[in-house]
Amino acid sequence: ALGDLEKIRRLVKITVFVASTPEFVEQHLVANGASDFLVAALGERGKHARSAVGTACLPLNAAVEIEAIFEVE
Repeated sequence: ALGDLEKIRRLVKITVFVASTPEFVEQHLVANGASDFLVAALGERGKHARSAVGTACLPLNAAVEIEAIFEVE
């Protein structure tokens, strides 16, 4: 266990996978919610690079999956 959020030096990058139909092309808007939340939670340390990807399905029938790379102490 890493402990509290203060041990996070910065969020490097997130990749947001969105279960989508072929007609849905706004995966980036879904990813905005994750980005906004992380910046609100971490402040300047939460600013990051990001990719948003549409996919036909995700494990466990999830709507969204987020992969994150953090730099920690």
